[in-house]
Amino acid sequence: MSQSTFTVPYQHPFTPDAKYKKSVAYFSMEFAVDQALKIYSGGLGFLAGSHMRSVYALKQNLIGIGMLWKNGYYDQGRKQDGSMQPEFREKMYSFLTDTSIRFQIPIMGKQVWVAAYYLAPEVFQSAPLFLLTTDTDGNDDNTRKICFSLYDADVSYKVAQCMVLGIGGARLLEELQYEPQVYHFNEAHAVSAIFHLFKKHKKVSEVKKRVVFTTHTPEEAGNEKHEIHFLENLGFFSGLNLETVRKISGIKDNIFNHSLAALSLSRKANAVSKLHGEVSRHMWKSHAKIAPIDHITNAQKNSYWTDTELEKARIDGDKAKITARKKELKAILFKTVADQCGKIFDPEVLTIVWARRFAAYKRPDMLVWDIERFKKLMSNEDQPIQVIWAGKPYPKDEGAINTFNHLFYLSHHFPNMAVLTGYELGLSKLMKDGSDIWLNTPVVTREASGTSGMTAAMNASLNLSTYDGWICEFAKDEVNSFILPVAEGEDINKQDCDNLMEKLETSVIPTYYCDQEKWQTLVLNSMNDVHVEFNSDRMAREYYEKLY
Repeated sequence: MSQSTFTVPYQHPFTPDAKYKKSVAYFSMEFAVDQALKIYSGGLGFLAGSHMRSVYALKQNLIGIGMLWKNGYYDQGRKQDGSMQPEFREKMYSFLTDTSIRFQIPIMGKQVWVAAYYLAPEVFQSAPLFLLTTDTDGNDDNTRKICFSLYDADVSYKVAQCMVLGIGGARLLEELQYEPQVYHFNEAHAVSAIFHLFKKHKKVSEVKKRVVFTTHTPEEAGNEKHEIHFLENLGFFSGLNLETVRKISGIKDNIFNHSLAALSLSRKANAVSKLHGEVSRHMWKSHAKIAPIDHITNAQKNSYWTDTELEKARIDGDKAKITARKKELKAILFKTVADQCGKIFDPEVLTIVWARRFAAYKRPDMLVWDIERFKKLMSNEDQPIQVIWAGKPYPKDEGAINTFNHLFYLSHHFPNMAVLTGYELGLSKLMKDGSDIWLNTPVVTREASGTSGMTAAMNASLNLSTYDGWICEFAKDEVNSFILPVAEGEDINKQDCDNLMEKLETSVIPTYYCDQEKWQTLVLNSMNDVHVEFNSDRMAREYYEKLY
């Protein structure tokens, strides 16, 4: 870590644009600002990374507060037989500055030291980031371990991580003598900060004045709940008595709902797509006293993600150039396929990619559910296809790991099927560049937004998707993408699988091989339609206009 001088009181390094003068501290458990800084797991981090890039581009008065994970999330290695294995290795970063700030917060009945490191904006063209860790002198092995791995599987450690982000982040701002006008919690991980603020300001109205909240998921697992005495024993409520905690947070019983507390103590909240806004308002409608929930649709930074030659061809409307460049980019991705899987893929062949976090509701293996139809597609020599999967399950999610390994073992039977490990920013970029079809198969209403399809579309890959999340605001079937009808009734899995196979057999594959003119038009429409609305500069502007 570099030891360059760091002075307090902290001053924001940008001269902010007049439209974005209000000072904001943005709390997030993960940030994906660069492949080299491995402090993210998936979509939440990719989203926060693009947001921080747009803050830099637009010169907004915002700083990020996050965590310095010693082992990152995990490295996706392979066992002797090639199936996946989570590996935990220490990461070192000489581009971070040690601020020399050290302070203590009570966690698990101990006074725990927290150290703060700084990512200067010019390193990766991002907002300034402060990263907190307990892996520092003065802590015992158990408390150092709090910041070893993102989303620790041990519930006490996971809550302790949230406390370092929340209470630790609020304390860091005091150490910096930096008082932001807005505390923005990106997901409810940092909600413990609210109780620290209440203790300081003594009134709910003073807390609400400062706090805004983004909810990212309708998923049960994403809206954490814990027994209230368990949290109290960890020090979660900054010493407030439980009667006060219940009174101010909307909690009626002994189960503390982190998202409900964040909604109860924010002045404004937002969901991350139009559909997710509707789902969220419905989901929380029985709680009358929560913040109003608007929506700001997620987006990604196009200048970071888009291949420059593809972008120039898009601006020129040069379909032939897009097609030619796409084949060059496919050849680059296929070197990784050859390296990891020992398979030679052909840039002329239609290439379908499914790549994102492996989770049951995202249904990564839908393409192989009807194995006979899958085999037929894979063995068609007149209109061949190639399929690639990648993505990290949570390291303790046995079901998702089994799905990943099932696909890996199945791939041994097909020279045109590959399953890659190491899905991080770098591989994600390669796969978006090198795919013709970006396959997205979540259960409808359960993907709050999703953003991987945006960056795929920026790089001339067509979305083939269920009608969920951001897709509802972007997609026009057979105009800029291929969309499956919304399944209804009992067995939505079977309907979605049948509809996916039907779409591939009768539309996607024949269009690619028999109507290149239509294909190229779809691609250009998709690139144009994603360009402005789903660029994170629009999103970062809307956060100032709608939320801050």
